[in-house]
Amino acid sequence: MTINLKNFLKDKQKLSKMGEFQELQEIDGLEVSAVSADLYGSGRDDLALFYFREGANYAAVYTNNSICSESITWNKSIRKTAIKALMVNTKNANTFTGSQGFEGLESISKTLAKNLTLREAQKQEGTTSVIKPNEILFASTGVIGEKFPTQKIKENIPTLVEKLRDRQNKFIWFKSASSIMTTDTRPKLAYEECKFGNHDIRLCGIAKGSGMIAPNLGTMLSFIFTDADIPSIYLKSLLKKAVSNSFNSITVDSDTSTNDMVAIFSTNKFKTGKVYNALDPKLKDFENALHRLLLNLAKQIVSDGEGAKKFVTVRVINARSQNMAKKIAFSVANSPLFKTAMAGEDPNWGRVIMGIGKSGEKVSLDKIEIKFGDLKVAEKGKISDQYDEKKLKEYMKWDSLLIEINLKLGQGSYECYTCDFTNDYVNINADYRN
Repeated sequence: MTINLKNFLKDKQKLSKMGEFQELQEIDGLEVSAVSADLYGSGRDDLALFYFREGANYAAVYTNNSICSESITWNKSIRKTAIKALMVNTKNANTFTGSQGFEGLESISKTLAKNLTLREAQKQEGTTSVIKPNEILFASTGVIGEKFPTQKIKENIPTLVEKLRDRQNKFIWFKSASSIMTTDTRPKLAYEECKFGNHDIRLCGIAKGSGMIAPNLGTMLSFIFTDADIPSIYLKSLLKKAVSNSFNSITVDSDTSTNDMVAIFSTNKFKTGKVYNALDPKLKDFENALHRLLLNLAKQIVSDGEGAKKFVTVRVINARSQNMAKKIAFSVANSPLFKTAMAGEDPNWGRVIMGIGKSGEKVSLDKIEIKFGDLKVAEKGKISDQYDEKKLKEYMKWDSLLIEINLKLGQGSYECYTCDFTNDYVNINADYRN
């Protein structure tokens, strides 16, 4: 699937449709840099640093995989509600690295904290704030089980700190989003604005992910930045809710990674008044904007699935419950047979029927109605009288496809997003480490 680069280059392009570059705006209180530590041996950017000079409230959700990255283990050990920096590396997942991986982070955090403290001392007079190692978060993505490149990363920390910029223009955002990619073919960026009382609040988000993508966050990273003043406890509640209907609604290959992380950071630059709980009406506009932003990024990940040519929405309606609808939707979306049919532009609705059945949910065959887009293919336990193979084949040529399953059993509904399964997916993952 192609992305319109011209949209990214337009001076006043802030909001866009899913899959197009967006011009992210500055977030007051945030500084960003990205450099190459030559982790790939190609000179591409592979380290990113996000620095909050005055600190930031944050919240994060992590993979549910029982084996997780040492970077996630480090983050969970901090137990702070506010931090000063986030460092992201690619090429190496820092997973199954044992004590070497964790000790590497300890060493890197000390070096980074020292360099950031020295930078602050040079920039201001009087008392200098001391950045502590346990005020730094980490995220890693890449190959599992390889020795963590501690020394290479440490050697590039002075340059990474030196290049920090507090004016995030579109190219800095593009550079940072590109630096966290692995098999991605393009960076993922999204922007939203909302009202918080009388204040205009900004939300900027970047993400990476292309393969090993399944509910429970897939092999993906996403970082959201806002200038709103929201306590960490409420950020956590809002983030978990937004993730459940965005990143946890996507699947590329049904595999859940060891490194998944979605985090939101609030620089607190716009004092929005006291918030009493996560259901405070003042948060509603922010909550909606956060969900739109995460869903945008989630869809961009699916559209960039490894080898993907088709973006596919599987929508289940009128189920007995939302849980039933969700189970059936993913049963269809995760089917390799269904996904290969999408790749071959074959309207093989029998594979949809198969997916419904293997979910284990009890359905009424004489009630099921299946549509490909607006084209009805099955109803009342048989092929539809309106079935038109010629029109279906034309529809299957589209880049974006909708498969709707109407169970006619209740009011539950769910929508998940996937992509087709092409030869390129096999080729990419057969040679992933090279």
